[in-house]
Amino acid sequence: MRTPTRPRTSTTEMEVTSIRLERELKDRLKKLSGSQGYQALVRDILWNYVQYKSGDYKPQFSRADIRASIPATAEKEERCVLTGKSIPPHEPMFLGLTRQGDLVPISSESLDG
Repeated sequence: MRTPTRPRTSTTEMEVTSIRLERELKDRLKKLSGSQGYQALVRDILWNYVQYKSGDYKPQFSRADIRASIPATAEKEERCVLTGKSIPPHEPMFLGLTRQGDLVPISSESLDG
């Protein structure tokens, strides 16, 4: 997934909050975050979740990011990573293999043409 293009907020404009995380989870987040820092990574994850759930999702993949696709059927509502459109349960879709090795949901029509 590409780095979000969300403008960075100054830490002086942020509110301090406390969250309890298992030590293993925190350690894994630190490893995954690299030079970004795990708190910034957690903020990005939370913003992505809020955008996805609110319908404000902005696709962060292009067709060039997809190496291969596998026919599939949605078991629950999914959101196409190319178009941002909803894929209803039990509808045909594809699982796209990204350059990073992730499988992501892709609507059938987004790969047409």
